[in-house]
Amino acid sequence: MADPQIGIAEIVLWMHDMDRGLAFYRDLIGLEVFSPVELAVRFLRSPGSRDEAIPQMIVLVPHPDPASFPEAKMVRPLHHLAFRVDADSFEFLSARCVEAGLDVRGGVHPVLKDVRTFYVDDPEGNEVEIIAPVA
Repeated sequence: MADPQIGIAEIVLWMHDMDRGLAFYRDLIGLEVFSPVELAVRFLRSPGSRDEAIPQMIVLVPHPDPASFPEAKMVRPLHHLAFRVDADSFEFLSARCVEAGLDVRGGVHPVLKDVRTFYVDDPEGNEVEIIAPVA
């Protein structure tokens, strides 16, 4: 298989103050919130990407209580980042990660429908998501 076409899908950030985060990314930068109101996590996209199946996103996640979350993930400001790939590249990259000895974890995206995701950790422990449309 040829090298997969990869693009940034999302960057997920911890937020100690969701209101300040929204004031910055929504009100100042101009991104629009498109996640359901009842979801504590806020998915934001550029207004020009409304029709994309996998838009480029910034996701704001409330920073958890340190007592309820693994210590290693509390020290980094990045929650995770995600790369979008085409449907054909999804299985190829998953197999490549397994062959490299990485722990490949499946997932379900909380906002986007008709996509597949998996997660791996980079050498520094940062979580990386691979997301693709369902074939």
